[in-house]
Amino acid sequence: MQASEQHRSSSMYYQPLQQMEAYCLPQYRNLNHQLYNNDGGHRTQLSAPSSSDLYYCTLESSSAAGSLAVYNSPSTVSFSPNDSPMSQQDSQSYPPDKYHSPDNTYGSPMSGSCITEDLSSFKHKLRELENVMLGPDSDNLDSYDSAMSNGTNFGSLEMDSWRQTMVAISSKNLKHILTACAKAIADNDYLMAQWLMDELRQMVSVSGEPIQRLGAYMLEGLVARLSASGSSIYKSLRCKEPESAELLSYMNILYEVCPYFKFGYMSANGAIAEAMKNEARVHIIDFQISQGSQWISLIQAFAARPGGPPHIRITGIDDPTSAYARGGGLHIVEKRLLKLAQHFKVPFEFHAAAISGCDVQLHNLGVRPGEALAVNFAFMLHHMPDESVSTQNHRDRLLRLVKSLSPKVVTLVEQESNTNTAAFFPRFLETMDYYTAMFESIDVTLPREHKERINVEQHCLARDLVNIIACEGVERVERHELLGKWRSRFAMAGFTPYPLSSLVNGTIKKLLENYSDRYRLQEKDGALYLGWMNRDLVASCAWK
Repeated sequence: MQASEQHRSSSMYYQPLQQMEAYCLPQYRNLNHQLYNNDGGHRTQLSAPSSSDLYYCTLESSSAAGSLAVYNSPSTVSFSPNDSPMSQQDSQSYPPDKYHSPDNTYGSPMSGSCITEDLSSFKHKLRELENVMLGPDSDNLDSYDSAMSNGTNFGSLEMDSWRQTMVAISSKNLKHILTACAKAIADNDYLMAQWLMDELRQMVSVSGEPIQRLGAYMLEGLVARLSASGSSIYKSLRCKEPESAELLSYMNILYEVCPYFKFGYMSANGAIAEAMKNEARVHIIDFQISQGSQWISLIQAFAARPGGPPHIRITGIDDPTSAYARGGGLHIVEKRLLKLAQHFKVPFEFHAAAISGCDVQLHNLGVRPGEALAVNFAFMLHHMPDESVSTQNHRDRLLRLVKSLSPKVVTLVEQESNTNTAAFFPRFLETMDYYTAMFESIDVTLPREHKERINVEQHCLARDLVNIIACEGVERVERHELLGKWRSRFAMAGFTPYPLSSLVNGTIKKLLENYSDRYRLQEKDGALYLGWMNRDLVASCAWK
């Protein structure tokens, strides 16, 4: 659930997804066949597949200008000399890179799965079970008792769960099947997970309904997790980038079609303008400045201030990730903002700090005496590892560092989602709920036939999803927290709330008039929440 310059949010903007890669299970040569069950009967136990045993199928994303990518049925799959599956259509090879095995074969936009004899047999038996349980009429489940009385051996399987899953498959209930697949992975039930993935491949589509599009990217995360290749795909996606001008255009589209970024920047700017209304010299430290667009409206507002504008100095912090989308270093931001300030006759300075937030120290911030200080954390802090990841705990370290500078105001804008320390399965459910709302909101504003919609979703959202679902430890950099947790962190660092003014609330309400009436704005405990229908998506607040 990270657009243009504004897309400082790595949580909402990404260096893109040129190839969507799906990972297939190996032929189960390493399975440990132990035959037993609770009553002395026989069943097969599976050992977890190791990543070295896994073959890779590719789901190379088609460009929006070409044909839309969909999952092919298994019948279209052929095999390369190294047993890697590839589509019979449009298959092609790419040179290996450090994040891919030399044996990887890159296939068509959406290739089918690797289906082994074991898996085929398993699926055949499941289909028989489905026919027994569901019959030709999916509403008729009375044959369950008959199946049991006829001696069908279901072992330790939960029959209620089986029935629900079969009904979900019959009715193509994507959410239920995605959930069942994630649960199977969480329970180390690899054969079940692979079977459900094969069912999902026939239902998802990057050009379909919101849940079908979201399902395609969540499936990508699940297969990557199952193959223990989550970190590899996350790194490789950073190397498969479109031209920076194209990426910037995708981010611009997302910025325009969804109000999330505008909401965040407007609320933060309102708090800063209020805090600095009587100051002659203002220093703003922006911990992820990206394109610098957030400050255009603030410079204009200061220019119109009664009594004249203050002297403004902005310290822009940014890592190399944003440099690519910008098309160059922070000097581009400096040149742009300086030109704007000169036009509006606002005294202006820019201090560039091309450095990751984890590496920021006091001397990087260029603090001077006699300046009123504002600090901006917009869609940035969730990327900082906390105590659950690193003993250095940069998330809280940065807050303590900022507090030591005695700022007049500190602004926080973050996605309202709980994915930081949650275990895999509840994290999966939270991510599905959050991004369902996100994809539905995009669907309302950006028509499905829009030629760039697929690119926007792939390059600005999909990598986020893959990282949340497939990665763990330091490799999982998308670690969102709910505002309640952020409140605790700010309070522990010594901050107190700085209530947002009613003027900010009114301005944002006016902004939302240009969007769907399903967006909702809520003020709660001094903070603002922007949501889609009944789901909060972004929260904004200020501290001092």
